Amino acid sequence: MTVDDIAAVDALERALFPVDAWPLQMFYDELNQADTRSYYVAVDSRGTVIGYAGLMCVLPIADVQTIAVAPEAEGAGIGSALLTTLIEEAKARGADDVLLEVRADNPRAQRLYRWFGFEQIHIRPRYYRDGADALIMRLDLSTWNGSPHATTKDPK
Repeated sequence: MTVDDIAAVDALERALFPVDAWPLQMFYDELNQADTRSYYVAVDSRGTVIGYAGLMCVLPIADVQTIAVAPEAEGAGIGSALLTTLIEEAKARGADDVLLEVRADNPRAQRLYRWFGFEQIHIRPRYYRDGADALIMRLDLSTWNGSPHATTKDPK
């Protein structure tokens, strides 16, 4: 992700997360912390941003800050590719674990994370602005052998 991508990322963020959308300035702030942050976009054949993801890594922990895919691109492996990129970045930076928060009412995302080897370790009650709980999930990078794409189909 570059500064030039932020307008498109922000538009997608607001469409996907109307209640919990990040303020526009937050994307700029995150990109300005390259020593601990890594952000990526996925674009279609026309160059349109159809997904984005971000990682914060403060050793020994990496944390998925955000990951999103446009509804029309779901099921095409974009989320898996972005998550793989974040995990590989965490490993390259020397993290021991990757953590993330996922809405308790988002079973599709939970299936993806479990498919990648994440395990639920905690619940944060009423974490989201609308009162939904967050599941805290963890991936032990010592067990990471690469994306599950190599051997199995993407979970639906």
